[in-house]
Amino acid sequence: MQLTQEALITSAKRAILIERDALNHLLNQIDESFAQMCTQILACEGRTIVTGLGKSGHIGNKIAATLASTGTPSFFMHPTEASHGDLGMITHKDIVLAISHSGNTEELVNILPLIKRLNVPLYGISSNPNSTLAKQADIHLNINIKKEACPLGLAPTASTTATLALGDALAVTLLEARGFTQQDFALSHPGGSLGKSLLLKATDIMHTGTQLPVVNMHVTIKEALLEMTTKGLGMTTVVNNKGQLQGIYTDGDLRRSLQKNLDLSTTSIVDEMTSECHTVDPDILAAKALQLMEAHKINGLVVTDKKQCPIGAFNMQDLIQAKIL
Repeated sequence: MQLTQEALITSAKRAILIERDALNHLLNQIDESFAQMCTQILACEGRTIVTGLGKSGHIGNKIAATLASTGTPSFFMHPTEASHGDLGMITHKDIVLAISHSGNTEELVNILPLIKRLNVPLYGISSNPNSTLAKQADIHLNINIKKEACPLGLAPTASTTATLALGDALAVTLLEARGFTQQDFALSHPGGSLGKSLLLKATDIMHTGTQLPVVNMHVTIKEALLEMTTKGLGMTTVVNNKGQLQGIYTDGDLRRSLQKNLDLSTTSIVDEMTSECHTVDPDILAAKALQLMEAHKINGLVVTDKKQCPIGAFNMQDLIQAKIL
């Protein structure tokens, strides 16, 4: 059967509305059991081991990943693999969080007695408060929904959305309770763009030493161009005899010099350099430096020490390579 465009849009909206209603219903089920589970996880000296099968397993995998990245040590354990050795990953300091829509998933139910025998806390999430999981769990959270978004009532849809939202709520609540900060998050995500923006500093990306373009203020523009060409940053710093920054000369300054038909071999660099240039400290976050560059429409920045001597420089290309952009 081929549906009209209007029917397709209506079907999509109906599914979203059903899932929205499931989330609204979930709000009324957040009670003392949720708070108790949070308290116990906060007191846990080990890991929160999440397990589940099928769609519940996929959701559980994501919940474990979110917990781990927000300050709660966690990993996912497949219930079938648990029966074949992975139960050995559980220590006496850990907590197990089992997820099952029905609460009676055979593969999961089979390992519940083994988990209890390990004498570790068992927490459960299901839509059936009378299920085996609910009865075995020390704490049970109910995600009972009115109906699935699937018109057949078969594919887990609204129920998985509610479970995922409950897992996010758990992770966020624990994050706030721990006082987890942006810096903590960045340390867990050093390879991501967000982690880089919170961790990388100017000192991590700047060109230093022999890679830093530097000329004395008494040189000509032609001599400065040689330094710029050699170092490849599209600019050079200009310093006095004490090594203190007096200005910079950039590709843009060169274009303006050429428009004036100046003799580059005789014109002093101080006559054409930009003396009021922007500088930053080495500890400034690279992301903050990017904001400064964008605000002032400049392509590079000079990093100076407390004596105003240039110790590094970087440009927009360096930020791109560092994946700040």
